[in-house]
Amino acid sequence: MAVKKDFSQLEGLKKQFEQAVALKESRFFYEECIRELAARFLAKVIRRTPVGPGVFEVIRDKENNPVKYKRGKNKGKIRRRQLTNGGVLRRAWTAQTQSQAESGNTPDALSYVKMVNVRKAGSNYQIIITNPMQYASYVEYGHRQTPGKFVPALGKRLKKSWVNGKFMMTISEHELRLEVPNILRKKLNKYLREVLNGK
Repeated sequence: MAVKKDFSQLEGLKKQFEQAVALKESRFFYEECIRELAARFLAKVIRRTPVGPGVFEVIRDKENNPVKYKRGKNKGKIRRRQLTNGGVLRRAWTAQTQSQAESGNTPDALSYVKMVNVRKAGSNYQIIITNPMQYASYVEYGHRQTPGKFVPALGKRLKKSWVNGKFMMTISEHELRLEVPNILRKKLNKYLREVLNGK
C-alpha cells in the first residue's frame, strides 16, 4: 500500500529558513546579539564601578604653605578646593578619551553600544570595551601604595600598603556568562518567529 505525502509546506518552510540564514540576515542578527550582550555587560560594570570624591587641590597661602582650618570640626585639617566631581571612572566606560570622561559629556551604555564597531574575527563577533582612565586597572585589580604619603587630591595620608581591587569587570563578566544562554535563547526564538511569520 502506497501513501502519498504532501511536502509542499515543508519546502516553503525550508525556503524561509534558507532566507533567514542568508549571510546578510544572519550577520545582522549576530551583531544585534553582541550589541545586547555588550550593553548588559556595560550596565553591570558601570553599576559596580566605585565613585570617588572627585579631584581636589590644596589651598595655599602667599608663601605657598597649605592653609588649615582655624575652627570647627575640621580645625587643623588642610583646606582643599574641589576641582571636579567624582564618577569620572564610571563615566569613562562610555567615553572615547580621558578628557571626555572628565567633562561628563558621555552617552549612556545603550547609546554607546549602538555607536561601537562590531568586528568579525573568524566566526566570532566582537565589541571591544575599554576604559580610557589611566588608573582603571588599579581599581579593578588592586594596587600597592606607600603608607604615610600625603595625597593632595584626597587631602589625606595613605594608611595601607595594599588596596584591594573592586573587580567590577571580572564580577560582571562572570555574572553575564551565566545569563548568556537564556538571553540568546530568547533572541533566537524571537528571530525565528519573525522569519516564520515573514517579517
